[in-house]
Amino acid sequence: MNPVRFPVVAAQGLWLRSTLGLASAPGGGVSGTAPGSAGTPLRLAVLGDSTAVGCGVTGDDEAFAAAFAREIAARTGQPVDWQVVGQFGATSRRIRYRLVPRLGDELDVVVLLAGTNDVMARRGPALWREDLSGILTDLADRAGRVAVAGIPPFARFPAIPATLARYLGERADALNAVSQQVCERDPERTTYLAPPDGTPPPEFFGADRFHPSALGYRLWAQDLAARFVPAPRLSD
Repeated sequence: MNPVRFPVVAAQGLWLRSTLGLASAPGGGVSGTAPGSAGTPLRLAVLGDSTAVGCGVTGDDEAFAAAFAREIAARTGQPVDWQVVGQFGATSRRIRYRLVPRLGDELDVVVLLAGTNDVMARRGPALWREDLSGILTDLADRAGRVAVAGIPPFARFPAIPATLARYLGERADALNAVSQQVCERDPERTTYLAPPDGTPPPEFFGADRFHPSALGYRLWAQDLAARFVPAPRLSD
């Protein structure tokens, strides 16, 4: 990093952490069912950080898990039973050792929403590779397929000052490159889903201007589900 830029980034980072500490409590619910027209229900788990648990919304059906389940049900015709295991502020290390053991077994799909806190905690690509690899190894005995969502571009977050956003964006790009490499080791079981392209509408973000709103979660779920549905496990 440019030494001139470091004090600015450090100050902005401290300000952002204090601001996000006041974010709304998780409001997305922990389980539910998206109805389908026929067939055995697919078993979905959403695993990860504050976006997994629905920070930014207040209704069980407004967060990512419920929205993603509805999208999968609409595309396959099958009901989707979903569960959430997540924690505000969780890094990949906490997810690996504290949250994965709380998942149920015999899942059809796990969606991993993680990496933002690793970036903000300055955990580098080597640590991310170690923990992501460990998470995927542990999930191999629990799920038929795993989708790893890319870390969204920090430059699009209205809560983040520009200098800090550029710095965090560079770190996120490095972690996303590792995610793609790790997922490509076992493409039949793991899928890396890059962040959506384009600039999100202003209504994408919730009141804290960092976490998605109900609309933001719905748009994010639609984008990821549309790219993940062709996975063989979902078409059985």
